[in-house]
Amino acid sequence: MPYIHAKFSTSVSPEKEDELKSALGEAITLLNKPERYLMVEISDNCRLYFGGRNDKPIAYFDVALLHCAPRAAYEKLTARLCEIAKEIMGVDGDCVYVKFEETENWGYDSFMF
Repeated sequence: MPYIHAKFSTSVSPEKEDELKSALGEAITLLNKPERYLMVEISDNCRLYFGGRNDKPIAYFDVALLHCAPRAAYEKLTARLCEIAKEIMGVDGDCVYVKFEETENWGYDSFMF
């Protein structure tokens, strides 16, 4: 049910992609969502600009989930995503945005959750 689209302004090697996928799978549990249903999309070499500039690495995480989570959980996940961006991709937290989107309707395998 959760989906994370991670966008980076720099290249993502296959090794880093695997690290990111694993780290995001672990991180989603901060929202009490199981990794089992997590879909991850990783996009690299995106034309991202922050404050009108793109002279440093930039990251953007779009997180979609069924229903909602407490604000404290969103804060924890935001902090963890910023750590992941820094640890794996070298993106400073002041160049990371995280967006959350909640929905009441989510389909999977021919049925609705």
